[in-house]
Amino acid sequence: MGDHNREGIWLRRADPRPQLSTQNPLVALLLRVMDQAYDQKSWHGTTLRGSLRGLTAEEALWRPGPNRHNIWELTLHAAYWKYIVRRRLAGDSVGSFERKPSNWPDIPQPADSSAWKRDVSFLESEHRKLREIVAELGAAALTVRSPRGVWTAAEEIHGVAAHDLYHTGQIQLIKRLMPADEGSGAGKSPRRSRQ
Repeated sequence: MGDHNREGIWLRRADPRPQLSTQNPLVALLLRVMDQAYDQKSWHGTTLRGSLRGLTAEEALWRPGPNRHNIWELTLHAAYWKYIVRRRLAGDSVGSFERKPSNWPDIPQPADSSAWKRDVSFLESEHRKLREIVAELGAAALTVRSPRGVWTAAEEIHGVAAHDLYHTGQIQLIKRLMPADEGSGAGKSPRRSRQ
């Protein structure tokens, strides 16, 4: 868990990722919220990255019903929205996402373990790039509305963290619904994600 001081108070160990310096406490808080939703320990439990840990390509492809999304599709969808928010925050027009169709990209063919690992790394890369943009924002930039004028930058950042958690819940549910023959994480003894 962490180290403790002489008074017996537990202290959290430092985040192992390189720290991006920011002078703004709201930016620091938004980065923390993003990281807790994506891959850092938090009170809510499993993170998006934690929900994907240990899954095989076959498990990621399993569909809970006809016309329902699978874990692989949810992974690419989460990467897409990190990309969209990053482009909005950078003031860039939303360009061409490298996967098609954009919002719900197709699964690569062949859909094997190498492709699954690449797509999980792709999600990781989009999170890292978004995090770098957020860390560079100043206080005034957080109140600027997106090009459509609906949400402020701070709301977009908070929203992408909520989006990660929403789809984390879906992924956890899909894992519980998997039949026992789909892998070690399925059926009556569902895979428990470790943080």
